[in-house]
Amino acid sequence: MRLQRLQINGDRIEVAAPSHWTLLEVLRYRLGLTGSKQGCDKGDCGACTVLIDGKPVLACLTLSALCEEREITTIEGLLPAHLRSGGTGPDPVQDAFDRCGALQCGFCQPGMMLSARALLNENPAPSRAEIKDALAGNLCRCTGYTQIVQAVELVVAEAAGSEPEPPAWAPNANPWKNGCAKNGHEEPPARATDNGEGA
Repeated sequence: MRLQRLQINGDRIEVAAPSHWTLLEVLRYRLGLTGSKQGCDKGDCGACTVLIDGKPVLACLTLSALCEEREITTIEGLLPAHLRSGGTGPDPVQDAFDRCGALQCGFCQPGMMLSARALLNENPAPSRAEIKDALAGNLCRCTGYTQIVQAVELVVAEAAGSEPEPPAWAPNANPWKNGCAKNGHEEPPARATDNGEGA
């Protein structure tokens, strides 16, 4: 066992854990911060992604003992960090993921959000290709990624006071008027049917 002094979500924490434990194990099994998911345990899925000094890191491949004196942010700390920086409500990434329905089972969502937040902190106006590249290490088995990319584009656009460009699969559509509407309350467009009804 080793006493570790960690800086997690703005708090200084002392925790005793085996020196060979990963950061993921310490977060989940010593500190109860279960937002970081234990998926593949070999660095393939990205579900355990946390931020260390603002950079996305795979907690399942990182020894906790090597993280002393570094700033660790888990999904539980995203909203408090936003509030500390003068924001209100959830972090814009969290808000956009909610409004765009950028999740199904939710298992990958914490890692996706933290990777997106790291990208936007470094590059407030990334291109769609840059967004996809930044999220490439986070696997999702449910959504097909479309709404996830839309959510990040929505954050970028709203920060700039504009609308995101339409998705490549529907260049004439505007999903931000429907699925990603503010607070998600607008109705989706009617669907065409075989008998000619609908829009």
